[in-house]
Amino acid sequence: QVQLVESGGGLVQPGGSLRLSCAVSGFTPDNYNIGWFRQAPGKAREGVACMRSRDGVTHVYDSVKGRFTISRDNAKNTVYLQMNYLKPEDTAVYYCATETYGSSCFLGYDSGMDSWGKGTLVTVSS
Repeated sequence: QVQLVESGGGLVQPGGSLRLSCAVSGFTPDNYNIGWFRQAPGKAREGVACMRSRDGVTHVYDSVKGRFTISRDNAKNTVYLQMNYLKPEDTAVYYCATETYGSSCFLGYDSGMDSWGKGTLVTVSS
């Protein structure tokens, strides 16, 4: 069982930056997808960014492309989401999630992800 713990959320002004962290522990298969999803108040959860563990291939969704970057530190078993030029519409709870089989992460299908963290709240407001 994979355990995921997110951190780094908080209040930031529009145009500011935050870096979220997802600490990964427990059993991790040789190859899996790990990604960030978010859920704004009153809206469905949506994909933000995804990474394939085997080769580091990444995908960033159009809504945040050019502003958000997903990266990892293998030595620390941590995946990051660097968020720049934040907008009020980025306000949401951000979740880290993994999947062992399939491509749900890259397709933005949250229902296909296997394990989830509890989320961290990001609020973008002046």
